[in-house]
Amino acid sequence: MASKVNINPVLAEISAGRDHIQTFEFARATNRLSQTIRKGYSQTGHYLGVRPIKAGNKLLWPVAAIAALLNGGA
Repeated sequence: MASKVNINPVLAEISAGRDHIQTFEFARATNRLSQTIRKGYSQTGHYLGVRPIKAGNKLLWPVAAIAALLNGGA
């Protein structure tokens, strides 16, 4: 049984029911610059413990992992 994740209202608005969001949306949800997230990913393969999937030349970030990060976890 999957555990429920409490999604922050800003993240819920940004994701609009999607399971993954783009880097610029992740940046907006976490109050960072997109380039900060891309740099962190390029150096470590993740950003603050959140690992994206690649779709062509885009990085798609899982909303559930971002919600967990915003709730104090990684």
